Amino acid sequence: MLHLHAKALAELGDCLSKIDQTQFEAAVTEITSTQRIALYGVGREGLQIKGLAMRLFHLGLRAAVVGDMTTPPVGKGDLLIVSAGPGDFSTVSALIGVAKAAGARVLVVTAQPSGGAAAMTDVVLTVPAQTMANDQGVGTSVLPMGSLYEGALYVAFELLVLAVRDKLGVTPAAMRANHTNLE
Repeated sequence: MLHLHAKALAELGDCLSKIDQTQFEAAVTEITSTQRIALYGVGREGLQIKGLAMRLFHLGLRAAVVGDMTTPPVGKGDLLIVSAGPGDFSTVSALIGVAKAAGARVLVVTAQPSGGAAAMTDVVLTVPAQTMANDQGVGTSVLPMGSLYEGALYVAFELLVLAVRDKLGVTPAAMRANHTNLE
């Protein structure tokens, strides 16, 4: 199966090359102009969201994953970042409603910008990749189920972190200083 790596990498590159620069910059602006950031995703999307939360923390930002015991409440001046690859999840919609009612702004990352979650948010970052919502039939990815979206999220989030780092003027050494020593 290793011979499929070139196709998988090409598919990931294609997804990343189609991310809208204006949406990307809007996401950077949201992240760099907020007080606190709460992040949420389900399943493997949630794993990518947790990675983003960790990197935002390394940048010195106040970031927490929804569901962790130390997640503070959100309100005016705060940002909720959610992933809803296939367009919506019931938990994502519920959390968006709570965040909006509390006065927080919401950024949704999705492969389906016409989905229900995007309609409820302030900013949308579209990562145009196959998810489990469209993983069957002709022209599907070599990667199973929603893996193309999840893999694209990983790289897109790292690129987002680089852009945030540059906008805030955070050095790699400062990021490294925020890394845990309890490993």
